[in-house]
Amino acid sequence: MNIFKSLFLVAIFFLCWLGGANGSLAQNYAVEQIEVQPYQQSITRTGRLGFKKTANLSFKASGYLDYLAVDEGDYFEKGTLLAALDNEELKAEKNRRFAELMQAKREYNRAKDLFEKELNTEQELDLAQTNVETIRNVYQAAYYNLEKAKIFAPYNGVVLSRHTDLGELQSPGTPALSVAALEKNWVVKIALTDSEISQVRLGQQVDVLLPSLGKVIGEISKVPMMANTANNLFLVDVLLPKLVLEQGVVAGQIAQVTIDIASNDSVYRLPIDALVAIDDSGEAIIMTKSGDNVSHQSFRIYKLDNQYIYLTATSNQPKLEVVVRGWQHLDVVK
Repeated sequence: MNIFKSLFLVAIFFLCWLGGANGSLAQNYAVEQIEVQPYQQSITRTGRLGFKKTANLSFKASGYLDYLAVDEGDYFEKGTLLAALDNEELKAEKNRRFAELMQAKREYNRAKDLFEKELNTEQELDLAQTNVETIRNVYQAAYYNLEKAKIFAPYNGVVLSRHTDLGELQSPGTPALSVAALEKNWVVKIALTDSEISQVRLGQQVDVLLPSLGKVIGEISKVPMMANTANNLFLVDVLLPKLVLEQGVVAGQIAQVTIDIASNDSVYRLPIDALVAIDDSGEAIIMTKSGDNVSHQSFRIYKLDNQYIYLTATSNQPKLEVVVRGWQHLDVVK
């Protein structure tokens, strides 16, 4: 009798252990209901904050630098006088040319009076008029050079670099200052692959994360037609049109750009952990649940990234009960 009682207790213990093991096993896998949805993906890239356009400011005429109001890193407002040449020589040149112009006009008037009195020829009158026009052009050039002996700020901006100093002789066209505008000129440059570049468009809004300001809105302002020959990547400009000069905003700052991509294609989006295997034909094998049974199903892969696998579907396909974790512990219906 004691033997039967002992066997009974052993059987009870085994059944309890088996039930606990099955319960533990059931807790080791997870099932999610996956619906068909339009394909949507996010591309995240890191770039550096910089300026879309910069300008080199120079003098039209030669001369010695007499005035310099800014240095590297200084900010300025539109219309501010930034630099100027010693213009005494240019003033003298302008005045000399003006005197020559006045003399040429007097000579023309004299030739005109003589022509009207038939005391000279029409050719002499034409020569006097041509002389006036020639000297007027020379005077206008001297006047223009005098005006361009000063550099005024073309916009609200910042000095990127200074290429000269007070007292130095300036040559025409040689940059004195390199500047950049501060309004609608901030960009983040990122690199995309050939498959990614085909999914973005000009004017598309994106999210940009800056360490000092947090998230700001940007828009794609340049999509190149050719890849960079060094790395075969496409360098895209993301413009930050509403970003203004604030504390902590500096060129060269690291920024993270997130681009949301969507299409009309229908897909099942599964966590990457739900992928059981890829068969010989390149299709994804996943495990689905129907009632108490689980089975393998194969789907054509639409896209694959580090977090999700996207399976090709049609808009009228039903929901799937997909084992997204722990499918290794389940018995599959053959």
